[in-house]
Amino acid sequence: MTATPHAALLADNRTARLAGIGLMLLGVCLFSFGDALGKHLVATYAVGQFLLLRSIASLIVMSPLIWRNRASFRAIERPQWQLLRVTLSGAEVAAFFWAAVYLPLADIITYYLAAPIFVTAGSAIFLKEHVGWRRWSAVAVGFCGVLIALQPSPQSLSWPALIALMGSLSFAGLMLVTRSLRQTPDIVLASTQFMSTLVMGAIAAPFAWVTPTGGDFALFMLGGLISVGALLSINRSLILAPASVVVPYQYSMIVWAVAFGYIVFGDIPSTATFIGAAVIIAAGLYIFLREQAQGRRNATIVNPPPA
Repeated sequence: MTATPHAALLADNRTARLAGIGLMLLGVCLFSFGDALGKHLVATYAVGQFLLLRSIASLIVMSPLIWRNRASFRAIERPQWQLLRVTLSGAEVAAFFWAAVYLPLADIITYYLAAPIFVTAGSAIFLKEHVGWRRWSAVAVGFCGVLIALQPSPQSLSWPALIALMGSLSFAGLMLVTRSLRQTPDIVLASTQFMSTLVMGAIAAPFAWVTPTGGDFALFMLGGLISVGALLSINRSLILAPASVVVPYQYSMIVWAVAFGYIVFGDIPSTATFIGAAVIIAAGLYIFLREQAQGRRNATIVNPPPA
């Protein structure tokens, strides 16, 4: 007895979704591993040197894809916005690893988890997108989560925490600008991000250059390879499965940050970090699910079901 075409289609969809979830989890794990590797390296080497060597490795790995899609680079849309995008990209990466010199990974990731909340607020302010009171409420709740994790007071507020928070804001700005550049091919978006950190690293590295040992140089190259693998895994997961299925799994990064932070560096997150992360994740998931529901309703209005 053979399966019906409908049953086969359902099985294929289920397989694709499971593969998408698996790739998203793999991509987040790789990014988290790369973050831990970067934190280890910036304890010895300057952030600029780390960005330079890691970007070189990433671009070498991506060079076949860049060459194959070289025509996409000839007519890039809205160059001024592209320049703003790569500037924000370089700033957020530099802020992350600068903060990583002083802060546990879990603390930094907690601030970065707030980026989708900042994007929701920014989309209303800068992109003039409609944001209802429910999502504004979730933004307020998420910001409370940031305050819980940050614990702002004259005694506890540190400049590394502010750097991580500014990195999160830069990342949110990066996502907002990327949203307005939807026609730009993925390979252009990804490679120009690595190019921006390469330029930033090339400017800063000579001022604090330390010749790496052979083992550390291999770790720099491994960091670049991991970054490309993580990026390709996440992009592929979004092709195989709907965003509503796979994007919530990005919040697993806080689990990896806690695990790598404890195993590699002996960091134990504070209770405030855990509580703040939980509040931020809850608010972010609500905003994401609310946007998905709104999108389905709009699609139904535009394409009503047959009578």
